[in-house]
Amino acid sequence: MGSGPPTGSAPGRLEAEQVRSMFDGIAGVYDLLNTAMTAGLHHRWRSRAADLARVGPGDRVLDIATGTGDLALELSGRVGPGGEVIGSDFSEGMLERAREKAAARDQGASGVRPRFEWGDALELQYPSSSFDAATVGFGARNFADLARGLSEMRRVVRPGGRVVVLEITTPMRPPLSTFYALWFDRLVPLLGRAAQGAARALGGLRAGSHQTNGNGHGPGGIAAAYTYLPNSVKRFPAPAALAAELDRAGLQEISYVLLAGGIVAIHAGTVPAGAIPGGERR
Repeated sequence: MGSGPPTGSAPGRLEAEQVRSMFDGIAGVYDLLNTAMTAGLHHRWRSRAADLARVGPGDRVLDIATGTGDLALELSGRVGPGGEVIGSDFSEGMLERAREKAAARDQGASGVRPRFEWGDALELQYPSSSFDAATVGFGARNFADLARGLSEMRRVVRPGGRVVVLEITTPMRPPLSTFYALWFDRLVPLLGRAAQGAARALGGLRAGSHQTNGNGHGPGGIAAAYTYLPNSVKRFPAPAALAAELDRAGLQEISYVLLAGGIVAIHAGTVPAGAIPGGERR
C-alpha cells in the first residue's frame, strides 16, 4: 500500500483482502488511535448505538465488523442475563484484541461475555431471523458492497428486530466542516505516521499473531492506513443517502441522529413484520 492506495485503487477504496491485511496490521494501535482521534468520545457514541438497538435481557445480538470489540462489549451489558452477543470480523488481528479485552473485563453477576468469531460481512454464516438486532460500528464504510452488507444484516435479524449503523460522516457547513477537513485530512494522517515511527523505534508492532510487512499493511503501513481512513469517509454515503440504502435493504422506521456536531451518524431501522428473508445460511 505504500503511502497511498495500491495502483488502480480509488482513494478510500481497497479490495477485501487489502482491508483485512490493513486491519491485521494496525490492530495493536487501533484502540489508542481511536481514543486520540475522538478524544475518547467513541465509547459514548457506541453506547448511543446500543440504545438504538433496543435490546434487553435474553436478547441475541450480532455485531458485524466488530474490530476490537468495543460495541459488542457495550451490547453485552444490555442482554444479560440469558442473552448472547457475537462479534464477527474478518481480521484475526482485531479479533484477538477483542478476545483479550473480553477476557479481562468483569462481566458482573448477570453479565454476558461476547463471543468473537471470524466472519464475512457480505456472506454471514448465520441462519435468517436468528438475532434480535445486528449492529456495525465504524465498519460499514469498509464493506466491499454496502448494499449486500446491509441486506445481510437485515436477513439475520428477526421481524421487529433492529439494524443499527454507527459511522463517521462528513459535515457540510462551516466552521465544523473546515475543522473536520483540517483534522481528517492532515492531523489523522500525522497520527498514523507518528504511530508508525513509534512502532519502528520499538522494533515492530505486535498485531496479534498477524505481523505483516513489505506489503504496506504491517508496521510499515500504519501511516497508509490512517490516510485511507479519511478517504474512506469521503466516499461513504451522506446520512440521507445512507438512510435510502437502508430503505432499499428492506428496513422500515428508518431514522438517524447526528452527533459531535455532525461528524458521526447513527442510523437505525426495523425489520418489518412478515418480512421474507433472503437465502438461508446454515
